Amino acid sequence: MKTTKTNLVKAAMQRAFPEQRLFLKSDTETRFVRLSSGTQLLAISGSAVVVGWTIIASAILLMDTIGSGNVRDQAMREQATYEKRLNDLSDERDARAAEARAAQERFNSALRQVSRMQSNLLESEARRAELETGIGLTQETLRRTIKERDLARGEAQELQTKLQQAGLSDREKGRMKDAESSLDMLASALESTAAERDLMAGQAAEAEAFAEEMINDRKLAEMRNEQIFSQLEDAVTVSVAPLDKMFRAAGLNTDSLLDAVRRGYSGQGGPLTPITFSTKGQAPDADSLRANGILDKLDKMNMYRIAAQKAPFAIPLKSAFRFTSGFGARWGRMHEGTDFAAAYGTPIYATADGVVIHAGMMSGYGRLVKIQHEFGIETRYAHMSKIRVQVGQRVSRGDRIGDMGNSGRSTGTHLHYEVRVGGRPVNPMTYIKAAKDVF
Repeated sequence: MKTTKTNLVKAAMQRAFPEQRLFLKSDTETRFVRLSSGTQLLAISGSAVVVGWTIIASAILLMDTIGSGNVRDQAMREQATYEKRLNDLSDERDARAAEARAAQERFNSALRQVSRMQSNLLESEARRAELETGIGLTQETLRRTIKERDLARGEAQELQTKLQQAGLSDREKGRMKDAESSLDMLASALESTAAERDLMAGQAAEAEAFAEEMINDRKLAEMRNEQIFSQLEDAVTVSVAPLDKMFRAAGLNTDSLLDAVRRGYSGQGGPLTPITFSTKGQAPDADSLRANGILDKLDKMNMYRIAAQKAPFAIPLKSAFRFTSGFGARWGRMHEGTDFAAAYGTPIYATADGVVIHAGMMSGYGRLVKIQHEFGIETRYAHMSKIRVQVGQRVSRGDRIGDMGNSGRSTGTHLHYEVRVGGRPVNPMTYIKAAKDVF
């Protein structure tokens, strides 16, 4: 039965592909090559496989080209958005700093105005106290004068009675004239004292009104200061919180980070110097503490700005690219970076300020550049086709350090990008995404 089926298959093949002979003729002889049915079937099948594989490979290549174009366009849009956000944050940071300087000027002006008002208030209080003392003395003199006037009138009345009852001697007449003169003098002094009392009472009323006006002005100044403080505190809180979140998302200790920046930038002076006041041994007032608190937050925001420039919060490519492999386990081993694929020779840029500590070949990495940054951070750029920096060279964020290539252990043109903190590899996308969320 099996033999019969085999014969049937052979018969069908012979009918479909009858035996052919290919004659080869030369000057002296003629030869031929016999092409059996199996040989013809094998040749036709092979040709069909080659044609099919060519069609499938062309379709895959076309689909990959279309997908790469879409990813490239998306990457360019994301890069434009990232740069716009970075510029907006820079403008907002400058605006906040300008507002802080203007607010500090307003605050200092308000303090000077309050100081002048306090001086005027003290002067008015001193004048009022002097006027009250003068009024008291005047009233005492007036009472004494009234008493002396009453005594003089009594003596004059007594003398007048004696004069009516009996004649007066020359001596008594002289005493009578002296008493009248004294009485006239006392009356004149009494009138002068009363006028002076009225004048001093009016001055005391004016001083009291002036003191009340100064107190009201001081209350208004305190209300304006409270409003300025509240606005500044809200503004710096909104500005500092996203930066703090960005560094924490990147796995950095913000306290250690700020301490390191302060050690590197320890200069004193300038618009963010804490305000100091002479308190003569007393604790600073609430306004001074709030003002210094705002300046501390502004200083923290400035430190974060410096740290962001020193840490690799950027993408090493500015041209179109696509992600081909991420951080993590791959093919049974740890892939310690992120791969970016683009055209051969695509420029590669430093992602932060730093110093080049390696620029040359390294096993597996091919042409490799290592850059040491602040805070114990190191970045690596591998598989380059050309290196454009030297060991010991200081680079800034955005400086071109090499070109993309396929050197070392690589399956195609791409950039292998690593970020290491304290020698330990971390996911580079943590830094890229953290900066993207803020900028």
